[in-house]
Amino acid sequence: MSKVYTGASMSLDGYIAGPGESGFDHLFEWYFNGDVEVPTASDMTFKLSRASADYLTGYISQTGSLVVGRRLFDLVKGWGGRHPLDRTVVVLTHSVPEGWAPADENFVFVTEGIEAAVAKAAEIAGDQVVGVNGGTIARQCLDAGLLDEVWVDLVPVLLGSGTPFFEQLGTAPVLLDGPVSIVPGDRVTHLRYEVRK
Repeated sequence: MSKVYTGASMSLDGYIAGPGESGFDHLFEWYFNGDVEVPTASDMTFKLSRASADYLTGYISQTGSLVVGRRLFDLVKGWGGRHPLDRTVVVLTHSVPEGWAPADENFVFVTEGIEAAVAKAAEIAGDQVVGVNGGTIARQCLDAGLLDEVWVDLVPVLLGSGTPFFEQLGTAPVLLDGPVSIVPGDRVTHLRYEVRK
């Protein structure tokens, strides 16, 4: 089975989104505050510091597929048909959204639960790693014993409330080893931890 990680830009007080889906201008500032261009599969080009560009391109090159929930998929309107990282996305949902095929090269919809979604993503990823979205999907993976690593892009902002990276864990406390990697960027510190099994 492929290694499974979750990663997200997170405020110092632990949120990956502020109240009412706010705060993204602060959480994702690091994607646009440098002079190293990293093109995406969409019409967006990231402009990162050298350290953040090396970090981002490194983890993109390792990632074979992604797992997200239906809420994020709907929020971003399916990324216009292709995820910016140019990877196949497995969407965990109760039903396939209208107008979408159950499976194609860009999106695969899984209705059988988190284990089935991660298994499908691992099949797609082959010998590469599987990235899972922060929030509910990450929590479900952690509770099911499927998560191997937690990657945090720690941003120096306090959002006060919002959506935590992990919420209502059924297995708390969860011990992590590391950090196994620390990369200081511009207005972000990239951290990587291993989940202790």
